[in-house]
Amino acid sequence: MTATAIETTLHTPVDVRFVSGRPLAVRYDGRIWVVTGDPVRRLAGDLREIQRTVQPGAEHWRVQVLLSSASALRTFDLRHDPAGQWLLESITD
Repeated sequence: MTATAIETTLHTPVDVRFVSGRPLAVRYDGRIWVVTGDPVRRLAGDLREIQRTVQPGAEHWRVQVLLSSASALRTFDLRHDPAGQWLLESITD
């Protein structure tokens, strides 16, 4: 039996803290999720694997996050909308 990733699609507003132009932490569901590893920045034109319609030229980040040192690693897909709000597009466990 193999483990499969579970993805949840959201489109939920979140707060993202940046340091030197890179995401450091994400506030989601009243909690602070710390970004680990190297976040990946993409523009909408580079997101061929995403099936939904996206804003051309929109900024997207894929980040791996931890809630605590004992929590499971999760992947957040973030999008910056034209109104200036960051949205959590999906979570992959």
